[in-house]
Amino acid sequence: MNFALPDLPYGYEDLEPHIDARTMEIHHTKHHKGYVDKLNNTLSQYPDLASRQLEDTLQKLQILPAYLGQPIRNNGGGHLNHSLFWQIMSPNGGGEPTGDFAKQLHDAFGSFAEFKKQMTQAALGRFGSGWAWLALGREKQLLITSTPNQDNPIMEGMTPILGIDVWEHAYYLQY
Repeated sequence: MNFALPDLPYGYEDLEPHIDARTMEIHHTKHHKGYVDKLNNTLSQYPDLASRQLEDTLQKLQILPAYLGQPIRNNGGGHLNHSLFWQIMSPNGGGEPTGDFAKQLHDAFGSFAEFKKQMTQAALGRFGSGWAWLALGREKQLLITSTPNQDNPIMEGMTPILGIDVWEHAYYLQY
């Protein structure tokens, strides 16, 4: 199995003025593509790993030798994180959620405003590069967490729902 760079569900310019087209293009075609290419290169000699679902491999990194686990962690995590990241952004998105999800956020955090505050704190509190996450924990509860580098909540037995990329390549051209 070769992993592929997914198409964006919108144009590079469609998130302006929040994220400029050039940043989106570089982020997608250089950074994300780099993760995909390096992941495929790493797995090219391990067809048994290449044929697995990436999520399954990332959940079992601890059983791999370090020389293999670290590049899969970095590049597989980068690919998985960005594949989700592109899907959660939208030129027509934003605003306060409604319905069941809004109720779950309220139950977990007290209010949407408190959820946003805690997500912002998780992103700003990440030293260096990484991600802030809204995830579904092992006990099926909503929680906010942060991971370094290209780690993902999947690696800790959780399910990522929303991720904020706090790597400098996500915003450095404009901000």
